[in-house]
Amino acid sequence: MTELIDALRTAVSTGHAPAADIRLALAGTDDPALLRKAGRALAPLTDPAGELRPVRVSVVAGCTVGPYEALLRARLVGAGALPKITAAPYGAFELTLATGGFDAASDLIACVLDESWFLPPELDFAEPQSAADHLEDRLRQLRELVTAALSTTNAMLVLHTVPLPGHVRDTMVSLRARTALTRLWYRLNTGLLELAEEFDQVQVVDLVGLLGDAGVRARDERLHAYADLPYTDGALLLLADGVRRVAQARLGLSRKVLAIDLDNTLWGGVLGEVGAEGVALGGLYPGKSYQRLQRTVRALRDQGVILVLSSKNDPEPVEQALSDHPEVLLRPEVFSASMVNWDSKAGNLRRAADTLGLSAQSMVFMDDSAFERGEVAAQLPEVALVDASGEPAQLVTSLVRGGWFDVMELTGTDRRRPELYRARGLRKDFSGGFGSTEEYLSALDLKVVIELATPFGVARAAQLAARTNQFNLTGVRFDEVSTRAMLADPTRLVAVVSVADRFGDEGIVGAAWVERSADTWHVLNLVLSCRVLGRGVEFAVAGWLARQAERAGATRLTGAFVPSPKNSVAAGFWEKAGFEALGDGLFAFAPGRDPDPTPSWIPADDGPADQATTHELPAGG
Repeated sequence: MTELIDALRTAVSTGHAPAADIRLALAGTDDPALLRKAGRALAPLTDPAGELRPVRVSVVAGCTVGPYEALLRARLVGAGALPKITAAPYGAFELTLATGGFDAASDLIACVLDESWFLPPELDFAEPQSAADHLEDRLRQLRELVTAALSTTNAMLVLHTVPLPGHVRDTMVSLRARTALTRLWYRLNTGLLELAEEFDQVQVVDLVGLLGDAGVRARDERLHAYADLPYTDGALLLLADGVRRVAQARLGLSRKVLAIDLDNTLWGGVLGEVGAEGVALGGLYPGKSYQRLQRTVRALRDQGVILVLSSKNDPEPVEQALSDHPEVLLRPEVFSASMVNWDSKAGNLRRAADTLGLSAQSMVFMDDSAFERGEVAAQLPEVALVDASGEPAQLVTSLVRGGWFDVMELTGTDRRRPELYRARGLRKDFSGGFGSTEEYLSALDLKVVIELATPFGVARAAQLAARTNQFNLTGVRFDEVSTRAMLADPTRLVAVVSVADRFGDEGIVGAAWVERSADTWHVLNLVLSCRVLGRGVEFAVAGWLARQAERAGATRLTGAFVPSPKNSVAAGFWEKAGFEALGDGLFAFAPGRDPDPTPSWIPADDGPADQATTHELPAGG
């Protein structure tokens, strides 16, 4: 695809980020040769407009990595990131980790290992059990290196499972000995995977599993002998993809919405032609493949993915089929928005995004029609596309292999998200019967709880920092490690914001990170989910911070606004909250003297200073 490389080179030469459709094309290709060229072409990429999310990556390897840096760069740009990649010197794996000899400001430390780092120098092929102590010792040494490295950085360290080369295994002529060595190697990889459970800052890519699923050769013996390169380009691409998924989740670049077609996607056949009883669903092939896709989509929803039904059909027969067909696993109520009509699918996706209060960039669209996908690609190039045509047995793999919906950790709010967005649609319908915005907001029975973050809320606060773009005042994305450290720092404060109303509990929807001294409190960042914008919650947070600062004896509360291509909705917030503009994006408020910005429909009731604070409207408004 010379067109793709040419488009990337044009973007680099003109000083622009590649367009959304070009990035998605980059994300969708699995050709290592093409991605090597792409990664090299993207090396000087800049992004003055701030369309991409910056990410600093240190590559630390115990072996030769060949084109890994170029492959990783291509995959990260495809995910919407602007990578700055630095590689530690060859042969300095242990020294680099032990001494923190990598970029301390890194977001990710991507490690590359092969079997040579773990196997004893002289393996006794007749007695593989003799290698057990050596493997355990190397795993212990790696754990110590990880501990040392993480003591110097907030970065996420990414390891991977290591394949055992076939020639090592097959050199053992005893089948029993071969089985014993394989068992020891599985135990080693289990130990590697357990490091992700032991350390919050460690993720482990299962390279061994990926190689098996993809049917890719791990090693080219000639290249290994010639250049000491332990992995093929295909294997390195699988590893780069695994690291990309970690980066995507950590940076908040994952998608939230799956918009999905019905005919020949969620079931086989066209409903309008064969009727509900005639569609292929459940039973034997191909019906079992469509039901397997429905089961997978339901599992994604159970983990927080918002579902939108997008089908060119008459709504009544669709509603009846989804409600009555005994093999349907996705009933009408699981969809947070339903766009069943004869309008263009691009227009329907726009309306769904508006109803949900999300951007089209948060969407994945799965459809079997090349025409429909093409129309969406032309009008909404930021929407990720999944091809549902072809072999029905491949539908599930086509949907999940991209890792579009990955998160670092699943929170309670994630699991409730589909219902929260469904309630948003009901809330929008409810708003039509009131004469004024304030009358409507008063009738919502809003309950806003602002409280100091606890260790249980850290993951959600960090997730909001990573994924919130619209109401994100400074763009500083405090991760889980730095947020947790602030909880124990008397000069810092982290507050989380929960919202509920007559339509349901939204959970934790906002967070504020504050630096405080005796005289001045400074808001390092304030983020708020777009789900609750327009209800005055952000002004209640400003009021709570002002009152808490006053109780602590501070006479000044300051905040900043740093504009980005996506946070224009937050522009002017500080001024609207009564803060005075000081210049250079800084604003100030005098607690106790300036008027409290808390809206009238969210009465202030703080409770003890520095304790959980509730703003609650009495029942009935």
